[in-house]
Order: sequence, then C-alpha cells, then structure tokens
Amino acid sequence: MGDEDEEDEEEGSPPTLLFETLQDWERELQRLGAAGWRVSAVNERFDMAPSLPRYLWVPNALLDHDLKRTFAHFQERRVARLCWHHPNGSDLLRAASFHAASEPGSEDIRCLEVLLGAGCRPCVLADTAELPTPQDIQLAHLRLRALCLPGAAADEKWLSALEGTRWLEHVRSCLRKAVEVASLLAGRRCSVVLQEPSDRDLGCLLASLVQLLLDPHSRSLHGFQSLIQREWVAMGHPFPQRLGLHRDSPREESPVFLLFLDCTWQLLQQFPAAFGFTEAYLLALHDSTFLPYCSTFLFSCQRQRGRGGVQQPRTQTYTPVSGRWDPPPGSSVCRLPPIWAWGLRYSRQQRARFRNPAWDPGPLGTPDDVDPQNTPPNTWLGSSSGAVLALSKGSLTPQPFPWRSGRPPPRLLRWAPSLETLIDRGGDPIPAPPRGLLLPCAAGPSVRLWRRCYLRGLPEAQVMGLGDPRPLVSILIPCTSSPTLHIYPTLYVHPNPTFIHPNPICVHPNPICVHPNPKCVHPNPIYAHPTPH
Repeated sequence: MGDEDEEDEEEGSPPTLLFETLQDWERELQRLGAAGWRVSAVNERFDMAPSLPRYLWVPNALLDHDLKRTFAHFQERRVARLCWHHPNGSDLLRAASFHAASEPGSEDIRCLEVLLGAGCRPCVLADTAELPTPQDIQLAHLRLRALCLPGAAADEKWLSALEGTRWLEHVRSCLRKAVEVASLLAGRRCSVVLQEPSDRDLGCLLASLVQLLLDPHSRSLHGFQSLIQREWVAMGHPFPQRLGLHRDSPREESPVFLLFLDCTWQLLQQFPAAFGFTEAYLLALHDSTFLPYCSTFLFSCQRQRGRGGVQQPRTQTYTPVSGRWDPPPGSSVCRLPPIWAWGLRYSRQQRARFRNPAWDPGPLGTPDDVDPQNTPPNTWLGSSSGAVLALSKGSLTPQPFPWRSGRPPPRLLRWAPSLETLIDRGGDPIPAPPRGLLLPCAAGPSVRLWRRCYLRGLPEAQVMGLGDPRPLVSILIPCTSSPTLHIYPTLYVHPNPTFIHPNPICVHPNPICVHPNPKCVHPNPIYAHPTPH
C-alpha cells in the first residue's frame, strides 16, 4: 500500500472511497451537489435491511422515523435510495420491487412518495425485465468459455457459434437500457428509479453503466473503483455466490460483474479517450475477482464483511431478537487488503500501464453545470408534476404505483413518445447532450468480442500478441484465516515464462510442483484444499 499511496500523492489523484465510513458517503454526496439529499444512518446496525450498507442517501424532507415506515414495502427490505444526482435536477435511484403483500396506510404512502420523488417531479420506473436474468448470463458465459477452447468450432462456423452463445446479445441489451436511462436523466428533470426484484444483480450493473455514461468522474481510475465500491460492494452484490468462490451453491453462479466489465470494455473501445484507465487495467480487474486474499469480493454485504465471514459463537446469556448475531464493536476481525491495493501484486511499471495517456481528465466533478431553471418543461409528461410512468422498450407509458391501483392512471396531454422520436419532434426536442455524456452504439457490428480476455489462452491468439507472456502474479501471498475457505499461499508460476495458461486464474495445489502436462487445466479454477493448515 505504501508504493500505491506514494504514487497517488505524486499524481495528485483522489483516493478510492470504500464507503465504509460516514465521511466517505458525505464526501461523495458533496461532490454530486445533491442539495436535497442527506446521509442517513438508519441502517447503521443492519437491523432495517441486512444486505444494505450502514448509510443511505435519502431526501432531506424525510426523517429517519418516517423512513423506517418504507422498508417493509420493498422486497428484502431494500428501500429506494439515491445513487446519483444530475446537475439539472434529475435523480437516479435504486430499489427492489414493491412487496406484493404491501398495503401501506395513508402516512406510509406519503413517506413512500417523498422517498421516490413523486409529487414534486415526474417519476419514471425502469425495471430490468428487458435484461437477461442471472441464469441467462451464466448459461451464455459457459457457452462462451467452451467456444473459446481450441477446436471448439470450425473456423467457418465460429462467428455464428459466437452469436449462438448470446453473450454479445446480453451486452447489447445492457448498453441499450443504460442509454435509455441516461437520456432521460440528461434531457429531463425527473426521478428515475431502477427496480429489480432483488436489487442485487442487474440493478448494480445498470446503475454503474448509467453513471459511466453521464459522470466523467466515474471514468477516471479512482472514480471507477469508487463506483464499484458503492454500487456493487456496499450495495450487497453476492460476489461469493455469483463468482462461485465457495463452490457450495452452483445454481447461484452468474458472472454479472464480469458482464459489467465487458460492457465497460465496449465503452472503452468506442470512446478510447474518455476513460482514465486502459484495457490492461480491466484485464487485471477481471482476473483479480477470483483472488482469495483480498476482501473486496469475498463477502456478500457490509454486514458480512464486518463479521469477517466467520461464524461467531453465541453466549447463553444473550439471544438476539432478530435471530442474527453481530460481533461487538471492539471485536477483532480479520482484515485483508482491498483489491485496489495494486502495489501488492504489480510493479510500478505494470501499474503505469493501467493509466490511459490519451485521457484528458479536465474537471473531475459532475457533468457540465446545467441551470435547472433553464431545463425545458416536461410537457410530454402531462400537466401533473407527480406523474408516474414506466420505461419499457424505449417508450414511456402511464404506470401508477401499486397503492394507487384503485385510482385511474394520470392523464397525459398526449401519449408519451419513444426516446428516439423525442429527438425528431420539432415542438418538444430533448436538449443537446452536454459535454461528457457518452451515447454508445449498441448495434451488432459495434459490439465485439473481448478477444484479449477470452482468447488469450489460444496459441493463435498468443502469436497475434493477444496474451501477456509474463505471469500474472509471482509473489508470496498470505492465506486467509477463514476455516471455511483455505487457499494455498502461492500462485503457481510456470517454469516457462512465455507460457500462457489457458485458465489465468488457476491455482495449483502444490506451489512448487511442475506439472508434467503444461497445458493441463484444473477443473476447479480456484482450488480449495479440503483441510486447512
């Protein structure tokens, strides 16, 4: 960490926020300039929502006492909260789906509408029904990995087999949805609520992509790392289950985070000068997701990370009311370095390849200042400022809240047009996109296979220079102290420095063993020994 800190101080770059303290949340909220929002510690003990972080961004007009009324009306109690604020007054929120058995009273309805921004501005509900499910992502990833093995398909049928995996189709659908949401936030003053049944998978992906399109700060190296910490790590993406780190729940495996990295690579290819990091950085991050000695991806939420992932013994004198046990504040917890401590695994010369020399940072704040008073009125949303609409396939349609099911839907001055036709209408156009807004093309030819990631194990790819001949990691690594997961302390380094292992994250069971077959791929990419030291 010392080398990395010295490098950051020399370059004057801001640190990566881990969003584990109140100061980190307040600092980021101040950067966004969201004057109508505050940091709430209502979930500081994780008693309101165990999978949410300690601190949440909520409206100033909503007290914590009233905020507690809203948790029970969302799936897994994952209440709506602010993700990002646009200078024109638009807000991006995330929430789980509304609880099916929810019957809020009049006071609860008032708190819910204040939380969602309804009543003072149009509210757009954007669900993830058009995006692939975690099961679809897992199936497509397995097909893609099988296709990238030598001899998996004939040369003349390889491209059709690639489309048959549907991996690139999933990338396109995620990019299209992110463009739709970003266009709404940049062009109109409204609240967009990203809703997913669990709010722990595709909600993380979509919220991150939208901020990459809108916020230049998120496209810097440290801003990108802070984005992952906030939208993925702090918000409770189940990394151990989705990445298959524990191997005890294969049905829950789904590389949603790897799909996000692929989408980020697509943006990097279309806008190479808009990002402060390079493809080498994305490759290092892709491979580091499976490393067992960093705390970033070892836990499913902040509450589990605070306990260190170790089952604590219960006393006979205290039984928790909620059935959960949390360690006392002064208890010792195993502290592993975060994944962002690149200085522990890469030299200064290797880390220099992570930074994009063609990137023009400019002011790393929010997008260009926009006067909310000059934002065109939302005449396409009707006369009611509290209109509620649903974003589906690029079109906005009336969609009342569940607790308004007995009321007629809000009347519109005219049927809400699609996002594409809004630009062509002479009477009510969307303003020109501000500088810093990225609008990628999600058409077929524009979305390509990430060759350096998926094809680097092929001999043909190595001849073409797609593989890095140097070993990924060649240092001693302290093993974890968790009794449920034991990894050998040294990554296997092949005696031939020019050899590229087909599986870059394979950990050999014997760190000093030279395998007789150098092209052997271990069936378990992260080998866990059955017994600890």
